[in-house]
Amino acid sequence: MKDTLYNPIYNALLTGDAKLSIGEGKVKYFDEKVSPFAGFPDDYDKGFYDLYNLLPADRKIVYATPQQIKEPEGWELIAEMEGLQFVFVEGTNQVDHAIKPVPLGNEHIEEMVQLARLTKPGPFGTRTIDFGHYHGIFEDKHLVAMTGQRLHVGNYTEISAVCTHPNYLGKGFAAALMLHQLNLISSQGQHAFLHVRKDNSRAIALYERLGFKVERGMNFYFMKRRAVN
Repeated sequence: MKDTLYNPIYNALLTGDAKLSIGEGKVKYFDEKVSPFAGFPDDYDKGFYDLYNLLPADRKIVYATPQQIKEPEGWELIAEMEGLQFVFVEGTNQVDHAIKPVPLGNEHIEEMVQLARLTKPGPFGTRTIDFGHYHGIFEDKHLVAMTGQRLHVGNYTEISAVCTHPNYLGKGFAAALMLHQLNLISSQGQHAFLHVRKDNSRAIALYERLGFKVERGMNFYFMKRRAVN
């Protein structure tokens, strides 16, 4: 069976997130306000060339692959992040009912963007909520923790934007939100997976405790399209 998580962005754009997919031919991408992610088949060597011709100058993209790549022609490599891909195997699904995640909607977008900007869980824009199923925890009417779904790859659903305000760490909010998502994803007949920075030991410890196992390394390349001279 094809390993759809080897190329998760492209396969999400073809399957569960096709409604958000933009592109032509073999290259696909999201609106930048949803996500900077872009992808194409593993064996297609003209992907970055096609993206260059499709996207405007200074458009930023994120390309994810288990492989290591060099800066493509026409693109400026801004940053590279070494990450890990985890898949949920089995673990507890017992939610702490004292902590009640609440659904997040368009009225919360400004707070969501501010929390993501502070905690840096990964790319997060004003339309990232379009991926769906975002939930948060509020203290004194302020959003202090959240998580949601991002890539939907066949029968796999990615948990993403797991973040807690630094002043509220250690209260079990991230674990409660993760368990809530695991139960939700299971009820949808899906399997959970996620990505994390390889050096984020605090998050990795939580994910392993909940029952996630490393599937593979995954490199994230943050790039900007160069302007035509």
